[in-house]
Amino acid sequence: MGGAVVDEGPGGVKAPDGGWGWAVLSGCFVITGFSYAFPKAVSVFFKELIREFDVGYSDTAWISSILLAMLYGTGPLCSVLVNRYGCRPVMMVGGLFASLGMILSSFSTSILHIYLSTGVITGLGLALNFQPSLIMLNRYFSEKRPLANGLAAAGSPVALCCLSPLGQLLQYQYGWRGGFLILGGLLLNCCACAALMRPLVAPPKPHQREDVEKEGKELEVEKTQSKPKPLLDFSVFKDRGFLIYTIAASIMVLGLFVPPVFVVSYAKELGNEDTKSALLLSILGFIDIFARPTCGIIAGLKWVRPRVVYLFSFAMIFNGCTDLVGSQAKDYPSLVVFCVFFGISYGMVGALQFEVLMAIVGTEKFSSAIGLVLLMEAIAVLVGPPGAGRLLDATKNYMYVFLLAGIEVVLAAVVLATCNFLFIRKKPTEPAAELENGTVSAEMELLNKPVAAEEEEEEVEKGEKEVKEMKEKEEKEKEEVKEMKEKEEVKEMKEMKEEAVEKAKEDEEDSEKKKEEEKKKEEIRPESVMVVSEEVESFLKEPEEQNGALLSSFETRL
Repeated sequence: MGGAVVDEGPGGVKAPDGGWGWAVLSGCFVITGFSYAFPKAVSVFFKELIREFDVGYSDTAWISSILLAMLYGTGPLCSVLVNRYGCRPVMMVGGLFASLGMILSSFSTSILHIYLSTGVITGLGLALNFQPSLIMLNRYFSEKRPLANGLAAAGSPVALCCLSPLGQLLQYQYGWRGGFLILGGLLLNCCACAALMRPLVAPPKPHQREDVEKEGKELEVEKTQSKPKPLLDFSVFKDRGFLIYTIAASIMVLGLFVPPVFVVSYAKELGNEDTKSALLLSILGFIDIFARPTCGIIAGLKWVRPRVVYLFSFAMIFNGCTDLVGSQAKDYPSLVVFCVFFGISYGMVGALQFEVLMAIVGTEKFSSAIGLVLLMEAIAVLVGPPGAGRLLDATKNYMYVFLLAGIEVVLAAVVLATCNFLFIRKKPTEPAAELENGTVSAEMELLNKPVAAEEEEEEVEKGEKEVKEMKEKEEKEKEEVKEMKEKEEVKEMKEMKEEAVEKAKEDEEDSEKKKEEEKKKEEIRPESVMVVSEEVESFLKEPEEQNGALLSSFETRL
């Protein structure tokens, strides 16, 4: 838990970490701004709504609460729709719903109508935009994901800086009804952002494939048809890190959104004029703009990224302590200081909230995980601001509201850090040296493509990849066999060479022996010749002697 996970998108497509991803990031920036800034910006109209419908603080606080509850509580529904139809068509429909809700609110005749139109319809529309935009951002960025999350999260304070004074201006010029109508038209920009969410697809494969690859393709298609992918993956609850994160985040949102909702009313209660009070949200948002990207850069550092969960815990403690200290504010300058520090801590929490979740579950399960997390948080969101409003109605003192919010956020930080330290022992390996830097060579645009076809292509490509790996494995085995044969041949040649050398040595020894024998024979041969010659001479001499004797006897006779 807390480590960065290296992911591949659907069908094994690597996150490009750039390219069209920057367009996706810009769309996510706008969507995040609308989703988080609207529940706070609507609080500018609370004074007018209280006078119009004769209700209390807790009643008007339900508007922001229902908006946030729909944003969070419809998470599983968004996950199912995204897994079934894809991100782009779901976001298109969401943009229309968000705009329609604000337009209908301008014709409301009771606070209940605003609950249904602004809270339910607009909240559902924003939810159908917010969650798919995060899913697309996670698919397009991996190595640069902390920075991308920080930049996308900066959309919330930017929108808050713009929407808060804009809402105040529209209220003065056109009343709250005209302001709601214009804001409804402004929300149609969500449809333009949805058009930027181009699906990632794999690069085109070579036209020539071997028979083995075709067989693997057909096999994977059959598997896809027989075992369809679930629209909502509940296996994430088996992850201990996911459970700890969900519990801590649910406690955190009880108090996280309370100060921005009540700070304007707090300033008005201290006797400040409406424009000056609304400026507090702009100050908070301005500081938040720089805090989120900066925190994203820090979270992406090599040493920090594997420990991002502890950085997230620190951000929550910082935020909670700011609430506790801010509860003692008694004048406008004190509230300005509170908004500065709250903006820093709130920006850190916003930049890290979904980065930590992405790091825990990875890309494949993120679409289901974020829906389930938001559902668990929805209950806390639904209770938080209204509970704080009821506490305010009972005590007539904003100090207790800010104290309660601070205690809840600090408790969430303690739960997250402690449980992570005690129960999460195995941490993912640091991905800094393993992150992919390559970009996708070809991206094709798919409009309103059914998920079944996408899944089929994903499984087919997966099968081709497996077949390719098998083929490479066979080639590797063949090469190993070939190397073994070559080694054996070299060994045989070596043995033959050694035998030849030994044989040559033996032949040489034999020849030397023969030479020695011949030499001996040559040494013996002169003596035998001499003996033979003496015998011959004696043999030759004997006749001569005999002949001489005969001659001498013959001469005597004569």
